[in-house]
Amino acid sequence: MSSQKSSAIMDAIVSKVKTVLSEARDVLASEVTPRQAERMNEVLGEAMSAGWTEGLRTWLATAETDAETIDVNGLTYRYKLDSEKEFLTPGGMVKLVRRIYQPDAGGKCYIPLDAAWGMEGEFATVEVRDATLYAVALGTPKEAETLLSKCALFQPSATAIKRMAKQMGQWLEEHEDEVLSEIRKEEPIREETRVLCASMDGVNVLLSEPGKKKGRPNERPHEGASRESLSPTCYKNAMVGSVSFYGDVAEGKNSPERFASRYVSRMPEDRAPTLKAKFEQELQETESRLNDDVARIMLCDRATGLWTYIDGNPRYDEYEKLVDYHHTTENLSRAAEAIFGKGSQKAQHWYDKYCSKLKGEDGGVTRVLRSLNYYASTARLSKSRRASLDTEHTFFTRNGHRMDYARFRHNGWPIGSGPVEAACKSVVKTRLCRSGMRWSRSGGQHILSLRTYVKSNRWDAMWYQYKRIEWSRSPSDTT
Repeated sequence: MSSQKSSAIMDAIVSKVKTVLSEARDVLASEVTPRQAERMNEVLGEAMSAGWTEGLRTWLATAETDAETIDVNGLTYRYKLDSEKEFLTPGGMVKLVRRIYQPDAGGKCYIPLDAAWGMEGEFATVEVRDATLYAVALGTPKEAETLLSKCALFQPSATAIKRMAKQMGQWLEEHEDEVLSEIRKEEPIREETRVLCASMDGVNVLLSEPGKKKGRPNERPHEGASRESLSPTCYKNAMVGSVSFYGDVAEGKNSPERFASRYVSRMPEDRAPTLKAKFEQELQETESRLNDDVARIMLCDRATGLWTYIDGNPRYDEYEKLVDYHHTTENLSRAAEAIFGKGSQKAQHWYDKYCSKLKGEDGGVTRVLRSLNYYASTARLSKSRRASLDTEHTFFTRNGHRMDYARFRHNGWPIGSGPVEAACKSVVKTRLCRSGMRWSRSGGQHILSLRTYVKSNRWDAMWYQYKRIEWSRSPSDTT
């Protein structure tokens, strides 16, 4: 029986391919030229699509039932009618006529064929969804539509792509904790890992909701001034967390080798409780797989809110803590300008000197503060420059205990929060902050969730978990 089944499917495929090729005899018989080569490839694509979809249709037909009644989970369903539906497959669109069943008492219908191949409530096959969602994680729905039309046998519309992204985003919100826990169990961590470095940062995203306008208000009377306090859109801070793994400092290098980074990202939320919870879960499950001698570091920029959260959370008590060196040098630069004036050679000399001390000498921040105190008491400064110097003095005083750069470099640890800075751009800004874009919080999160898996090199692992969970619901799937 299985031999007859396979022969019937092969015959159906071959027959369909021959039909398409027979209709293009002029192309097959043509001379080889660039123009005809292009046409030949089109014909072969059409033949492949026709054979693919016919083979799939023939194979699926073997799973259809002609029974008048069927039992599903203890409930009897009775045949009602046949219904045709189009499905998007890797080979293109295929039309299937399926038998529809319903309980005598009414209620939700059951379609045995859809259930048999895991397509209940679905329009596109799992392979199509995989490729399409990856594409829309990288670009807009219209760009994904164009890309797939040029390189795939299936061509979902931009509208269908938006629908897939929404459905998958909702699915991930429901299942993400389980998915990520399973991924982390199997995810390799290199034995050479010496440092676990955790960072968080924020980036503004334009939301499609009312909020205060950015910038200085227009003070002159004009039409609509009374309505200016609120704008139909507003910028809010999306958050990104990174967990990076580092090895030794390679010969000839100044910083340790980064092996990998994993990211979490969330749309704007007051005080970011969801981001913090997911970030802590990422750390907890990662820490459980690390050797005891791996250094654990929290490395963030100067944002007061982040350090308030970190310092007030006991789970970070055993972490080494550092303010990103490059952000610190920005404060050092402003201090130099406050003391010596903008564009001054003395300012550049002082800045270079104390950058070197910060990074290369134990107690470097103490030397910076000593110099700031000296100039604060001796230099004749304008009111604005003195206020600027006081601001920078406060920064170094408040964060000095998180500026032990020399010791970090001696230990071969990172001193810059580059991975999370890059993630703010690559995960969020590159996709969500393009010209004219504004987002709902849920719509933006759907895309951020997809991009986080892409940028964390977890896409295939996530997709494996998606199929595992969804297919486990099918009683006929025993593989």
